Amino acid sequence: MKAMLEMVRRHRAGEPVGITSVCSAHPLVIRAALGHAQASGADALIEATSNQVNQNGGYTGLTPAQFRDVVFGLADAAGLPRARVLLGGDHLGPNPWQDEPAQPALERSQVLIRQYVGAGFRKIHLDCSMSCADDPRRLPDELIASRTALLAAAAEDSWHTHGGEPPVYVIGTEVPVPGGAHESLQELLVTAPAAAQATLAAHRAAFLEHGLEAAWERVVGLVVQPGVEFDHDRVIDYVPGKARRLSAWLEEVPRLLVFEAHSTDYQRGTSLAALVRDHFAILKVGPALTFALREAVWALDQLECEWLGRERAAGVRATLLATMHADPRHWRKYYHATGHALELELQYSLSDRIRYYWPAPAVVASLERLAASFASRRPPLALLHQYLPGAYEPVRSGALSPRLDELVIHHVREVLAQYSAACNPPTQERSMP
Repeated sequence: MKAMLEMVRRHRAGEPVGITSVCSAHPLVIRAALGHAQASGADALIEATSNQVNQNGGYTGLTPAQFRDVVFGLADAAGLPRARVLLGGDHLGPNPWQDEPAQPALERSQVLIRQYVGAGFRKIHLDCSMSCADDPRRLPDELIASRTALLAAAAEDSWHTHGGEPPVYVIGTEVPVPGGAHESLQELLVTAPAAAQATLAAHRAAFLEHGLEAAWERVVGLVVQPGVEFDHDRVIDYVPGKARRLSAWLEEVPRLLVFEAHSTDYQRGTSLAALVRDHFAILKVGPALTFALREAVWALDQLECEWLGRERAAGVRATLLATMHADPRHWRKYYHATGHALELELQYSLSDRIRYYWPAPAVVASLERLAASFASRRPPLALLHQYLPGAYEPVRSGALSPRLDELVIHHVREVLAQYSAACNPPTQERSMP
């Protein structure tokens, strides 16, 4: 993972550079990330989470090797060299098996880690911050670190078995919940420097105890809480002043290390740039991208209704909502409203539980019918301006095809552009004498 190491080296040398970590398994989001990397000349970091992709298939039905093949196939189609595609594993640990006792959950986690590394994933976020069925509610740093080192040992063993570049690791104990907060938020406390120091010391001791000195040198990221998060309808914005002490602490740490910021979804562009400047150089984003995908599909669904008439329309929106009502397992723990308020949550919650339902057969079939409408004829430009105004000019100029997949990808890339600007700010040219 030379590209990650080089980014960290440049950042710690004083350059305000970072990298966007795209945490999504949706093919259109992945295509958007790969196309954006191809156009910008950057690398694409694509991460799969342990509940999306695991040895049992996760909610996508994909194992790590299968997910790798999907990403590489899309990269080949986009003309992006595979060497510029970085694969990462997010929240790798007991997360999918929290309802089990710790011992079997950790055994499953070791299998998970081995499969990720064996499939070529080289940015590995080791996350043992969650409690299992027989654990206390809050785990001490030392126990989290010990379990993390156990998983790192499995990763190193898998790397030695399969070869290739050595993996780099991200660790931490103050790890936000995957996919955004489950409860309403008011304010978040930024990780205290003393807590970050204790986390780092506990992990160093655990790695050395397991004989993982070489792996410890490849720990490049520390997950902390910079004070950013989102819930169903609110975003907690980054306030640089609150993180100043934490950023200053990292500057005194004598190793190549940056912060990894989770839940940066929906932050403004200026906040993203400030995060990178303040050493939160790995920006993770996921639900904001599938939220943008849903926005575009909803817009095109309504465009089709006005264009062709409701009786000839594919009805993607109605199909997806009916699927969510028929199978509430992915949202019932998170949405508690009733009636019209529930309909709003199902569609527009920033946590975007809709992302679990795109693979449903009825939704896939409906989306294919919608795509066929845009493949067989050109939509009226006036309606395109009404429902996807950002696509109007590029379609009119011929720079963007008005096919459904291209329109959706363009909309997702508008979000990715904010991250790209934050992670790769333009260099200030010196004025000529």
